[in-house]
Amino acid sequence: MKILVVLTAFIVALILGRLLLPYVLLISYRKRLFDPVDSRKAHHQLVSRLGGVTFVPIQCVLIVLTLILCYRNNLVDFNLETFEVYPMVMGLVCGLVVLFIVGITDDLIGISAKTKLYMQIVVACFLPISGVWINDLYGVFFITYIPAWIGIPLTIFITVLIINAINLIDGIDGLCSGLVLVGCLALGTLFMINEAWLHALFAFITAGLLIPFFHYNVFGISRKKRKIFMGDSGSLTLGLSMSFLSVSYAMNNPHIQPFSEGAIVVAFTVLIVPVMDVARVMLVRLRLGTPVFRADRSHIHHKLLDLGMSHQKAMISIISLAGFFCIFNAIAVQLISNNIVLAADLILWGAFHTVVDKSLKRKQSFATKNAPKKYKSHSQVIADQIK
Repeated sequence: MKILVVLTAFIVALILGRLLLPYVLLISYRKRLFDPVDSRKAHHQLVSRLGGVTFVPIQCVLIVLTLILCYRNNLVDFNLETFEVYPMVMGLVCGLVVLFIVGITDDLIGISAKTKLYMQIVVACFLPISGVWINDLYGVFFITYIPAWIGIPLTIFITVLIINAINLIDGIDGLCSGLVLVGCLALGTLFMINEAWLHALFAFITAGLLIPFFHYNVFGISRKKRKIFMGDSGSLTLGLSMSFLSVSYAMNNPHIQPFSEGAIVVAFTVLIVPVMDVARVMLVRLRLGTPVFRADRSHIHHKLLDLGMSHQKAMISIISLAGFFCIFNAIAVQLISNNIVLAADLILWGAFHTVVDKSLKRKQSFATKNAPKKYKSHSQVIADQIK
């Protein structure tokens, strides 16, 4: 019965997303609410960036309505005490609503990066307030239990990092939604296996609403008014959604079915690609002395595009890499220690970037050698000989 409820919510989310997106497109074109076209953007036509406005309403309505129907009618017992369910759900809903307002404001009129960062920190505080925070590292760095005065600030920092990572990875069609979709399906399945039904419900609701958006975003045709971007209203709230799911899975909570010793590694495996990418970009910007929040073309998807990959090939390559890490870590934590698995992740990530960077250098060197030489006039030839 519990699996049926989760799958029903997943299908309803998928249907609602499919029904609402055409109306968002219609409003966007009537009110001329488009993503601006500039030198950094890959698109050269008018495209709506309000796809993310459908995410939070569907997530909040379905998660709350499902819990009300199940508890009031005694349909399903999610194996969670009331005092555990209410704070988690209310904290998550409040955080999603706040970031939804911040995101849609930025999409429509624009707000500064500092303002968005401050609001992200505020929203990140909602997780530990509602009882969701990292309290065990399961032997990572040879640390197990960690007290609240360390775990709560760590949770806030990680939440802000994840929100920004998901926001910044949204650079090509289907990449952000594809990565989050894979993450939600992976974590949702793990939550069901461990009988954490509330979290599985939220994960599959999020996965369901992303499927129709992914279709419109990747396969939609802008000139037929069928293409749409998620905007910050979508990427920011998806970042918080992934933070909630990952921190909840990593948390050692006696009121939830206990997880394996590799829980913390598996929990953040689905976020390795976006988080490691944004961490690398930030470190490079700090080393070069450039503003940390200034947009540029140094993300992994930009590198793959510069190698000559199409948008869809680059998107599929990155999502496949994330899927590889999910499978690799889920198996590896059962066989070796968490520290060795993390070291292997870093080595594999570094090797991947080394191969990409060397390929880029070879391509640039080849292009420079084979560039057509500029014609020199007779006077320029004589001047060069005199020099």
